[in-house]
Amino acid sequence: MASEKVLTFGDDNFDADVLKATVPVLVDFWATWCAPCKAIAPVIDTIAEEFDGKVKVGKVNVDDNPATPGKFGVRGIPTVILFKDGKVVDQVVGAVPKAQLEALIKKAL
Repeated sequence: MASEKVLTFGDDNFDADVLKATVPVLVDFWATWCAPCKAIAPVIDTIAEEFDGKVKVGKVNVDDNPATPGKFGVRGIPTVILFKDGKVVDQVVGAVPKAQLEALIKKAL
């Protein structure tokens, strides 16, 4: 069950909603056919709930939005990238544990 706190980003709203955001943004690049993406989805939901108000959390479907992943060099999914002030702070690739995503977020808080 997806959290209502997880936003949907795409090629059309990425600049406004992610790069111009006033808070750090954690973005999960994923696809419907990707098994590791499905494995990390509940972790992304939990992170969105726990960091609500401090960090925006959202997803980009790479099949529906090919321009944005290309812009940031996403070659494998899931790739989770943390943005702050329009710049990439750090990123991880693969279905990583929650603690690793929390450590990523703390770099921007």
